[in-house]
Amino acid sequence: MNKDKPILWLNNIVLFGTFIITITAVPWYGITHGYSGSLWLAAFLFWAWSGLSITAGYHRLWSHRAWQAHPALQWVFAIGGAMAMQNTIIHWCSDHRIHHKHVDNDHQDPYSAGKGFWYSHMGWLMRDHGISQTEPNNVRDLQKNPIVMFQHRHYNAIAVFTNLGMPALLGLALGDVIGAVLLVGFLRVVTVHHGTFFINSLAHIWGRQPYSDAHSSKDNGILALFTFGEGYHNFHHTFEYDYRNGIKWWQFDPTKWLIQLSSLTGLANGLRKAPQDRIETAKLKMQLRASQLRCASSKQAAEMLATLEQEYEQLMLRVQGYYSEQQRLLKLHKYKLDKKARKQLDELRQTVREHQSQWQQLRQQVHAMA
Repeated sequence: MNKDKPILWLNNIVLFGTFIITITAVPWYGITHGYSGSLWLAAFLFWAWSGLSITAGYHRLWSHRAWQAHPALQWVFAIGGAMAMQNTIIHWCSDHRIHHKHVDNDHQDPYSAGKGFWYSHMGWLMRDHGISQTEPNNVRDLQKNPIVMFQHRHYNAIAVFTNLGMPALLGLALGDVIGAVLLVGFLRVVTVHHGTFFINSLAHIWGRQPYSDAHSSKDNGILALFTFGEGYHNFHHTFEYDYRNGIKWWQFDPTKWLIQLSSLTGLANGLRKAPQDRIETAKLKMQLRASQLRCASSKQAAEMLATLEQEYEQLMLRVQGYYSEQQRLLKLHKYKLDKKARKQLDELRQTVREHQSQWQQLRQQVHAMA
């Protein structure tokens, strides 16, 4: 961290103050007084509210416009986002759009992973590095949103009320004001903070890159477990406009599920998805690249690699042909396929799967020689 940069005192006081209280006062009060089950439940619900307001609201809705939300849901996210104490929608989204535009650029990415774990985790918030925009000019679409601007103007009041006032009122109702403020206020906000911070730091350091190595982002299923599905970060940076991060049904992505549920209830629309053919071809390119790198130092494997590359070209043609035919049939039948068309697509898909199986077997053979 550059020590000549001006210290952001308010950020330091809030981030370190809440953390110190959480690791000292929260356990001390728990040992000496205890926390009721009702308080733990309230803390969990407030954690989910504020955390999902960041992931579904600040991130996928407002930063990337990956979906559209009903005004009622936007109000829920605007209040919950202030409760998360991660700055206003305007400033958070401005920083995030800069991050995606200049990812891994140490001079332009606000939380570049190239500057190390600490900097990308919290260090970028400790001092004014001159990258974040005081008066953002890359969020003009959001500046036209009255809900976003209301939160921007009244952020401090909303943040104080939701982090101290609401827990205190809840504590009055449950007969434990101090316990509620500590658990629902401090512990909850610190866990939400570091959930987001780990995506900025660890998700650019630890994990796999199944879709692209053009940036440092990684897919990490473990991080997804406590970041509401944000851990599938390599997919996100490759297809940032997709409302999903975990695209497989079994991948833990509560943010995706919330958006889908909102769509079913009329609270969301315009859910954007990356074309499946682009996803498939991105994965194949990365698989070929991994095989090429693995075989670079082996003469025997290099000879087999030519066969693998030929198989890759054939498989890419099969994949692209399948999705082209799928689109042709969907348009021809006005997106309502009859039995014959579905059978035709199933047969093509089966052919693609057979080639994918051959491709993977050939990769294993080549890797065994490396």
